[in-house]
Amino acid sequence: MPAAIVSGALANKPFNGGEAWVRLSWLLGLRRLGFDVCFVEEIASADCVAPDGGPAQFSASANRAHFDAVVEEFGLDGQVGLLCDGGRESSGLGLAEVRERAADADLLVNISGHLRVEEIVSGPRTSLYVDLDPGFTQAWHADEDLGFEIAGHDYYATVGLNVGKPGCVIPDCGIAWIPTLPPVLLDEWPPTAVPAGPPRFTTVASWRSPYGQLELDGRTMGLKHHQFRRLIELPERVEGAAFEIALEIHPGDGADREALEDHGWAIADPRAVAATPQGFRDYVSASAAEFSVAQGVYAETGSGWFSDRTAAYLTCGRPALVQDTAIDEELGTEEGMPTFSTLGEAVAGAERIAADPSPHAAAARRFAEEQLDSDLVIGRLLAAIGLE
Repeated sequence: MPAAIVSGALANKPFNGGEAWVRLSWLLGLRRLGFDVCFVEEIASADCVAPDGGPAQFSASANRAHFDAVVEEFGLDGQVGLLCDGGRESSGLGLAEVRERAADADLLVNISGHLRVEEIVSGPRTSLYVDLDPGFTQAWHADEDLGFEIAGHDYYATVGLNVGKPGCVIPDCGIAWIPTLPPVLLDEWPPTAVPAGPPRFTTVASWRSPYGQLELDGRTMGLKHHQFRRLIELPERVEGAAFEIALEIHPGDGADREALEDHGWAIADPRAVAATPQGFRDYVSASAAEFSVAQGVYAETGSGWFSDRTAAYLTCGRPALVQDTAIDEELGTEEGMPTFSTLGEAVAGAERIAADPSPHAAAARRFAEEQLDSDLVIGRLLAAIGLE
């Protein structure tokens, strides 16, 4: 049986069920394809927090509790290792056990380059870097002052489907990027009937990016909250529909929150509705559709960025109305995933979905089955790197 190491930020993103699914989809997807999979994560003790956000010891942290809960929910005991401060403390497999597994592994899937322990990264026979933040990743890599490195991998994949293609201004950094859609496990996201009543458009988001603004191609790219501000009138413009954001927003942005609510946006607490994988799945399934904007760098560069959150909505049969990032028209997403650039286009797209959600829901699931199924997505990548 082939063996793989998957690494990414799970404990580092506590209270975030959607982020957990991103890592789980790779882990469980490889396991479906016959791999013996081990999940490895690094965390610094300085990044460990208590449930209230204050500092905490690793052993009593919300990070470890979140990690352990996900491990238990998905039956991953004995297949995971959370290494604190390079392995000084751990949950699950320890440093020596992880090192041994890495030495025998055929593949490392390093999501966002999370894993940095050289003796583990260099162990597997083939390594694959998976970029989830196209534009940010390449700009940081190109900036020698930041000390951000993605070198040292055999292959590089990105959910920026246009990186390296004409029309996309994101630098390829001399790397042959392999475009990939985010994988989703179809049986974990069964389609359900569209909820009765007025259609409710939802999404899960953070108001301010932790990355800050980015300069690229001589331009300063806007962030997600700038995009929401441009479209703040949307709920008032679409009759018979509701709009809700499970929004992480700092109290210091109270004026923005008040403006959203004044224009008809409902604000939910993401910790209350989407903190766990099951909570996130329930929140998505209870929606009629997704409405979401993109980071400015994803939209303004023609990146072709495809959201893992949107992939979840589509898979459970929920259409997604999302900001245009120049996703290839050949994907045929207009019915299940219409895109917009302006407020007027967003209004028109929401009205089409609200008028008759069912065909859009069917198209969303069909797209997931044909394009997002983890067997297909991961299978294509394995073929591209010679591991089919």
